[in-house]
Amino acid sequence: MYDRLRARVVAVEPGAKPGVRDLLLFLPDLVVLLMRLGQDPRVPVGAKAIALFGVGYVLSPIDLLPELFFGPLGFLDDVVIVAAAVSRIVNYVHPDLVRAHWPGHGDVLDVLRRVTSWSESMVGKTVTRLLGFKQL
Repeated sequence: MYDRLRARVVAVEPGAKPGVRDLLLFLPDLVVLLMRLGQDPRVPVGAKAIALFGVGYVLSPIDLLPELFFGPLGFLDDVVIVAAAVSRIVNYVHPDLVRAHWPGHGDVLDVLRRVTSWSESMVGKTVTRLLGFKQL
């Protein structure tokens, strides 16, 4: 059902680059991926627990950055947590299985690599700034 809805929102043309609509659907794509991996019998129980945690965090009203106060920036913590959960699951599951369940545009592993490096650089800079260290 999600794939049909996504196809109506984002018309995918062969060779087209991801656009703003893909960016807006990034968090739902990751949540759907976690839900599908959680239901797949080939996924180990530990990886399913990580998927459940990621989905639970997004659905939970308790956030590090509440959307009510921070608006669209409040979704950043959701994206970082869910991307970290998917990144962790990739260590336990064959990459082709993850690709088979990915509803988004492009290769999920490339998308995760970019999001992970972005979030690590942002979190690293923020922690460094909060602790008063100088950037090298």
